[in-house]
Amino acid sequence: MNAISEVLRTKNSTCALIPFITAGYPNLELSIEALYTLDKRGADIIELGIPYSDALADGPVIQESSRVALEQGVYISQVLNILQEVSTKICAPIVIFTYYNPILARGIKKFIQEISINGAKGLIIPDLPLEETDYIIQLCHDFSIELILFIAPTSSETRISTILSKSPGSIYLVSSYGVTGMRQQIESRINDLAYFIKQKTNKFIILGFGISSPEQASQISSWNIDGIVIGSAFIKKMSLKSKDKMIDDLSDFCQMLRLAIDLTVH
Repeated sequence: MNAISEVLRTKNSTCALIPFITAGYPNLELSIEALYTLDKRGADIIELGIPYSDALADGPVIQESSRVALEQGVYISQVLNILQEVSTKICAPIVIFTYYNPILARGIKKFIQEISINGAKGLIIPDLPLEETDYIIQLCHDFSIELILFIAPTSSETRISTILSKSPGSIYLVSSYGVTGMRQQIESRINDLAYFIKQKTNKFIILGFGISSPEQASQISSWNIDGIVIGSAFIKKMSLKSKDKMIDDLSDFCQMLRLAIDLTVH
């Protein structure tokens, strides 16, 4: 079993907590400190985003974090350095989140080989055309990377079936229409969609986009969901603060989410 799916399998009756942060935000040093903090405070898996100037799936908070990181010269090579430094020192496996164009520019095989050598265990490409997945799936298999494919609330039954047939591991279910960012509520119809998917596959489902509070995490933990991704809310905890304040806020928020999830059986 792939590394990410294996973590989700071991959670049994509770959801995995999956924080997202942008590499290099607010700077390289603090993003590395954030990875260590999240790992110590209960993250099961960590998504590490590669900064990108045209991040169409991301809301304003994550877009701004990418802008700040890019202005400091954080690109794929710097993200690989972070991976190399951190991946062997934390328990939570790291999933790289990046758009397709940077991968194409670097070379698909080279990119997948590099993230694998430096310790990544998973890969998410939100704008990857379904028609172009087969080659990447094979390369990810060759380099022990779990490629996580997206299912949107608007996906037809036919498309869902196609995605499930291609998916080598976990499924990323998008919780709402539009881009990432904090929302007041997550519609319960997403649980119906998750249930529908579960009837078709034994693959694990992680839910992302819009989740921002312990209350939401608790609600979703009772659904047909195996992992919860929280991004913008974590990144907001990292903005405009001293190092100690940032680490304290990240630590407290991660612990609150961990507790909320663990107190809910699904």
